[in-house]
Amino acid sequence: MSLAKHWRLQDQRYKLIGGQCEACGAKLFPQRQVCPQCKSQRVRPYKFSGKGRVYSYTVVYDAPAGYELFLPYVTALVRLDEGPMITAQLTDVDLNDVQIGMPVEMVTRRLRQFGEDGLIVYGYKFRKPLQEQLA
Repeated sequence: MSLAKHWRLQDQRYKLIGGQCEACGAKLFPQRQVCPQCKSQRVRPYKFSGKGRVYSYTVVYDAPAGYELFLPYVTALVRLDEGPMITAQLTDVDLNDVQIGMPVEMVTRRLRQFGEDGLIVYGYKFRKPLQEQLA
């Protein structure tokens, strides 16, 4: 990933900014220029709440280059409360505690270190809501 692409994706990665179609109201993640529902080009930025539920998940034991530090880890399909489905790593959770339907919230965490310059790339991951971790 280039440094320019990293900066372009900051709002999406750090604030969970997607889009909402002004014509049909569909919420989109990631943001697109054309709504896949109604084909309108009137899509404006939309900030998602970052809350959702685990739709499906898998445990990764053999990571791609750059992600070995996190092994083993859970990758999940998360259905956001606003509707879109997003793929993300779960963090701060025991592998045995993950369940389909489990509520989760978005947090910003380190994703990987990139390139010879050591650019640290941060992005969204999901965890159990803090109040549930304390219970």
